[in-house]
Amino acid sequence: MLTDNQELKQLIRKLWDRLWAGGIANPLTAIEQISYLLFMKRLDDLETEREKNNPKSATRFKGNFPEDGGNDVVPKSSLRWSNFGLLPEGERFVLIQEKVFPFLRSLNGETGKFAQSMKNAQFDMRNPSLLKEAMDQIDGIYAVIDKERKNGNRAFQDIQGDVYEMLLKELSQAGKNGQFRTPRHIINLMAELLRPKAGNKIGDPACGSSGFLLGAFQHIVSQEVAKKGGQLDEDPDGFKRALDSSLLGADLQIIGHNLRGFDIDPTMVRIGLMNLMMHGIDDPQVEYMDTLSKSYDEQEDGTYDVIMANPPFAGNIDKTNQGKFEIQTSKSELLFLERIFRMLKKGGKAAVIVPQGVLSSSSKAFVETRKMLLEQSELMAVITMPSGVFKPYAGVSTAILVFTKGEKTERVWYFDMKADGRTLDDKRKETKESDLMDIVEQFKNRFEPDRSTAKHFLVNKEKIVEQEYDLGINGYNIEIKEEITFDAPAVTLQKLKDLEDEINHELTELTKLLVL
Repeated sequence: MLTDNQELKQLIRKLWDRLWAGGIANPLTAIEQISYLLFMKRLDDLETEREKNNPKSATRFKGNFPEDGGNDVVPKSSLRWSNFGLLPEGERFVLIQEKVFPFLRSLNGETGKFAQSMKNAQFDMRNPSLLKEAMDQIDGIYAVIDKERKNGNRAFQDIQGDVYEMLLKELSQAGKNGQFRTPRHIINLMAELLRPKAGNKIGDPACGSSGFLLGAFQHIVSQEVAKKGGQLDEDPDGFKRALDSSLLGADLQIIGHNLRGFDIDPTMVRIGLMNLMMHGIDDPQVEYMDTLSKSYDEQEDGTYDVIMANPPFAGNIDKTNQGKFEIQTSKSELLFLERIFRMLKKGGKAAVIVPQGVLSSSSKAFVETRKMLLEQSELMAVITMPSGVFKPYAGVSTAILVFTKGEKTERVWYFDMKADGRTLDDKRKETKESDLMDIVEQFKNRFEPDRSTAKHFLVNKEKIVEQEYDLGINGYNIEIKEEITFDAPAVTLQKLKDLEDEINHELTELTKLLVL
């Protein structure tokens, strides 16, 4: 895994240290600037791959920029990383500031989601030497990835996600107010539980860096590649992913166009867009929107087949700007659950991470939210996760709720996750102890008889209703029924006789010792 690559960790650390020393002290600004550089590099690499595989599709760097002409027109080919990286520091700095970055902001046209999100974006590298050192580190990062590819250890996947996750970890450990993203193996788990398909409209109302959208995308791509006989690679967690998505051709863009994300932070919107574009999605659908506010477009309701999300649950929402909700509360974790429920079409499925307090709080709004999930959908699963899953960023205990809108709940399946393949301390090193694949397997077969154990079991809806819709796992382990077998009476009697003979023998030996 790249996240365990010490050489890559050193490059990330050097990159952050250099930005910090160069005056970029805000962690989100640092992430954004690094994302721009990663995007510039990846855009050039993607174009090189397209030129090799299908020269007619390689169009991003053909022609001149600006396209409307003028006295300062330059060939678009000069805006490629592989070309401007050869320039002297000063010329490179000016070209990127005046041409390369404006070119990036115009990708996909002025009306596209990316161009709109980039209107107020700023390239904030302070001087030519800082830019050069940052680019050198980016080249080093890609060299490490290429090395791993050539050694056959791992195909290129989610490079922005890997680097972004490692950067955030470095920021958090350094005490620089780092934000966090959902670990990729948890995203993969949720995708395996929902199993999104080609043609599904997939959403995330608080998408951040688009990790969930990307996880759903990679799951669908892998299934489609497998249908075409393509090779899948199994990662250390047991999840299988496609090695070559080019087998899908134009279908790749159709899958990507069905992904739709929203976020309240313009910087995260830009990062999310770049993340998807670096994975070959030419026109990603991520936009700035507060999905809990009055600005939310209600036309989004009832249109999604799949939603995967880890919405923020750290505060209260200003009621003066709050959108329309049936549940009377200002708690963001409850409002997001209702928003997700409304966004789903009938039969649509969701997997949502919530704080475990949502499961058991007796406050009216919490009870009403749980009632909505049980009475207006099929609440398929409650998977509790240990508090260490989000370390070192946060130590809160969380759970995954899996439900289908408009279906009937009869029984709810519980799984008490104890291990996720990593240590549960701040270091989060990989271990062999993992419940992930067991969760996937047991979820598929949850209704088969005699599968309940102390770790996973079914609870009848009636029992939950009796407990005032309490979904806490500890209240229902009495539902577990374990078959106990007893020996035949003759066998039990013989065992007792054998035990008596053994005791008498030991007493005889002890007596001999006492006499001596």
